[in-house]
Amino acid sequence: MEHNQKFIKAVTNIKPNTEYTFNGEITTEEHFNAIRWKTGVDGNTSISTTVNPHPELTWSAVSAEMDRIQAEYDTQDYARNREIAYPQLKEFAEAYTEKEIGGDSTKWDAYVIKYNQVRSDNQKP
Repeated sequence: MEHNQKFIKAVTNIKPNTEYTFNGEITTEEHFNAIRWKTGVDGNTSISTTVNPHPELTWSAVSAEMDRIQAEYDTQDYARNREIAYPQLKEFAEAYTEKEIGGDSTKWDAYVIKYNQVRSDNQKP
């Protein structure tokens, strides 16, 4: 999972609806401390500060949540691989239709073999 995606998700998980600005990746506590946090709106202008107004959002908490998110993502690697490797739905529909309507199970048998191969090649942990 891409680093900035993890960071955004971690911040949102800890403190929903939090807005901030930062250019680049936030990979260190120094970067984290340089974030400009949105603290309000004055007319049409956003008010921001470098002082973090959210005590629950610490570098330590965000880093731990990013690690948890990455671990969760990694456990689903097999599912992402399966999704890519499974035969297409069109192939399923054609094979099923030929088997059920036409009485020819040749494509169906081939589909089942491919499907089961994907499952055995990408087993759940």
